[in-house]
Amino acid sequence: MMPRAANVASMPSNQPGQRVDLRSCSSPRGVAAALESTGYMPDEGLATALFLALRMRRPLFLEGDPGVGKTEVARTVAAVSGAELIRLQCYEGIDSSQAVYEWDYSRQILHLRAAEAAAKLGAEGKATSTEDLEDELFTERFLVARPLLAAMRSGAGVPPVLLVDEIDRADDEFEAFLLEALSDYTVTVPELGTFHAEVPPVCILTSNRTRDVHDALKRRCLYHWVKHPDVEREARIIEARAPQVPAELARRVAAISQDLRGLGLYKPPGVAESIDWAVALDTLGGGTLEVALARATLGTVLKYREDVDRVGDEVLEGLIGSAGGAGGEPGS
Repeated sequence: MMPRAANVASMPSNQPGQRVDLRSCSSPRGVAAALESTGYMPDEGLATALFLALRMRRPLFLEGDPGVGKTEVARTVAAVSGAELIRLQCYEGIDSSQAVYEWDYSRQILHLRAAEAAAKLGAEGKATSTEDLEDELFTERFLVARPLLAAMRSGAGVPPVLLVDEIDRADDEFEAFLLEALSDYTVTVPELGTFHAEVPPVCILTSNRTRDVHDALKRRCLYHWVKHPDVEREARIIEARAPQVPAELARRVAAISQDLRGLGLYKPPGVAESIDWAVALDTLGGGTLEVALARATLGTVLKYREDVDRVGDEVLEGLIGSAGGAGGEPGS
């Protein structure tokens, strides 16, 4: 039976705009400006951590609550630099073979059958020896590169962005393997040898902190805790990602989202939910924000029944009032 493959995706960045080599930026402000050009608004701490990770060629470990934009950092870096984004989605039970490589068994079997048929027909004059046939099977022709190997095999051009997403879902054994791989940017395929990255990939690890990641892996990386943006920055993010939304509605949605995160909900809204909510409100209400409309669209920002029940009409009315209401002046 073919082993279970890792849930991964390898995708080229095709975002419009001028490509920028972030490694050539002379300051964190330059990195921030490049990211802002795509609609991602990093704070000073994140821009500084990313700048140093690029300069020092060290992995960047981003930890924070779900929905704060950790994964989006890697996507944005790839978009800005025109690099390939190679994503390794971690999950419980993932191991090194699923993250590095596997053999294309179906093609190997077809090759064996073709070799047998050729031998019977005498196409090559004599049968291929068992040893030669085994050597033919375990070549790069039949190798399926998973994210870590794909990142290490990159050439001397623009280095890919390797996103190791939700490392806290993996177990200690995989953490230890990843630490070894990222120490010198090499991985080994026993049948072929060791692959070493000519140019180290830009490596970004994310964690939702569902469990503590081992200190050894964190020490190998530069670390930054990604927090929810303040109201002003979240409003700017909404305006950048959904330019059709009026600026005042974007600010009010950002303010209410900020207040919702302080209610102790089971799943507080992230920035992506704030953007969706602003778009939904603008689509249905033409830029207005009223209790009935907010209630009708609450499923775009809250994803659990218990949270929706907790935010009743009275709570919504208070949140909207503090944010400026449907047509009044913005709140403080």
